[in-house]
Amino acid sequence: MKEQVYLLEQFDDIKILRYDVPAFEGLTLREKLFVYYLGRAALAGRDILWDQNNKYNLRVRAALEKILRDYRGDRDAEGFQHFVVYAKKVFFANGIHHHYSMEKFVPGFTSGYFKSLLREVGAEQMYAELERVIFDPEYMAKRVVLDEGKDLVEESANHYYENVTQEEVESYYREKKKENEFVSWGLNSTLVRDGQGQLQEQVWHVGGKYGETIRHVVENLRKASGYACNEHQKEVMDLLIEYYETGDLSLFDRYSIEWVKEVAAPIDFINGFIEVYGDPLAYKASWESVVQIMDEEACERTRKLADNALWFEKNAPIDERFKKSEVVGITARVVQAAMLGGDCHPATPIGINLPNAEWIRERYGSKSVTLDNITYAYDRVSLNSGVLDEFAYSDEEKELVRKYGYIGGNVHTDLHECLGHGSGKMLPGVGQEALKNYYSTIEEARADLFALYYVMDPKLVELGVIPSLEVAKSEYCNYIRNGLMVQLTRVKLGNNLEESHMRNRQLIASWVYEQGKEANVIERVTRDGKTYFTIRDYEVLRQLFGKLLAEVQRVKSEGDFEGARRLIENYGVRVDPVLHQEVLERYKKLNVAPYAGFVNPKYRLVEEAGKVVDVKIEYPTDFLAQMLEYGENRS
Repeated sequence: MKEQVYLLEQFDDIKILRYDVPAFEGLTLREKLFVYYLGRAALAGRDILWDQNNKYNLRVRAALEKILRDYRGDRDAEGFQHFVVYAKKVFFANGIHHHYSMEKFVPGFTSGYFKSLLREVGAEQMYAELERVIFDPEYMAKRVVLDEGKDLVEESANHYYENVTQEEVESYYREKKKENEFVSWGLNSTLVRDGQGQLQEQVWHVGGKYGETIRHVVENLRKASGYACNEHQKEVMDLLIEYYETGDLSLFDRYSIEWVKEVAAPIDFINGFIEVYGDPLAYKASWESVVQIMDEEACERTRKLADNALWFEKNAPIDERFKKSEVVGITARVVQAAMLGGDCHPATPIGINLPNAEWIRERYGSKSVTLDNITYAYDRVSLNSGVLDEFAYSDEEKELVRKYGYIGGNVHTDLHECLGHGSGKMLPGVGQEALKNYYSTIEEARADLFALYYVMDPKLVELGVIPSLEVAKSEYCNYIRNGLMVQLTRVKLGNNLEESHMRNRQLIASWVYEQGKEANVIERVTRDGKTYFTIRDYEVLRQLFGKLLAEVQRVKSEGDFEGARRLIENYGVRVDPVLHQEVLERYKKLNVAPYAGFVNPKYRLVEEAGKVVDVKIEYPTDFLAQMLEYGENRS
């Protein structure tokens, strides 16, 4: 059988992949229809994310789509080829800012050329509004600003706030918190100053802001609920629909609790305003959706972790004050993504743990998933990329990673999502707002450290989760190499790290490297003019991960803003420019794009005599065509 091709194309710093959904073929017709309508709901909310990312994004996208569809001039011209690359980058990022660095894209064509393209397609009137948005590098320069000393709200180019300052936002939600400390205030609204100068929330719901788009999401959720896997799941969907119709955040909490409790369905979904990475103050949530089919055989390893969650909690190297006395409702599954939407497409996470509300996690538990078909596609593409050969120090390390890297990465994700995010507790009265712009990085570091500490524990071998601790060694090699070097390929020379996950990885890798210097735990080696980091003592490294986990958990549990600031600013932000330049030069020779995203599959109803008899899955290979189709059919 011919090996499947997963890499479809590459442009700028992005590669486009495909993912397979083999589990879909084994579903019943009812289950296939459930996936079909959940998939339509996952795509229906796309425009919300575009507007959340920047208030001009939808107008920019309309202009790009108009030109791509209607331009009849020379499409082989150099200027038009640069325009196509720019358009693809904007589609990939769901807006005019890079999805990871948050910096505004710089077009490879002139303002005059753009105006001529608009004139050719009869849309020249759009130019006046969009010229500065697209071509002025200082205007709305970054989607999310996390820099110390700046007004994070005024400086960020996202569209979660209008005409308000950081101080006003924090004061507003501090007062809201007094009404009910458990509600995730601000999660589903835009905070604006109205005509009378008063602060007002524009709530996202049917009949409110984004109302028409949310109505389309709800329509498809209603159709999907008719095919729900069980009655409990249908009740969960009814709560989500009611929340979308009212915007009532207490309903979102009820929905989240019931969603956590429903663990029997072989098909599940994420749909809503979920993650707060796009808001520098971590109040506002971006819209996202994932449709997922359980991989029952692969779920065996996550089930073992979930069943032993209390053991991991009790034995964690953190202060007893921050440990849960009991662990409830931990559900961990390995799934195949069947559809990605909103903030999970085209770039997607490889693991997810929800809900995010700490009090729901502590009282009712959480669900975590590892997207196995996504990680498999990444692994297939990476095998012949040359990155491992270029940055790994020894043949022994390369052999270790080739043999155990895939399972090591998946188990790390399982531990991170299933146990890491679900572990520990915050002290009474402490909320995530205490850490402000540092919360997301601290939380990701905490979950990563939990995974790194336990992936080397003999308990995993005892449980049969991994065959040997060689898996852990492979993961340690990958993590240190990525955190200290390889991830720098995603950053322009001279820039600091901005994205929370990148800051988290460098924080951890830099901290353990510095702490272990005297004992030569990780050695920095230069060979043939190239820099490498090689691990000399895996066990001591594990203890250092545990030591840092204890500190990061303390920072989160106590809401220690200054402690978070010191850790992140000292270890997670600044980049060694000499090493950075070296890494960029070495990576450039490989001709490998550092970022990856996916083309979604397409589902088609098969009818006979007016009756649906099957649902077929197809695998498109043209990224730009899919983006134009989404714009035309779901805008």
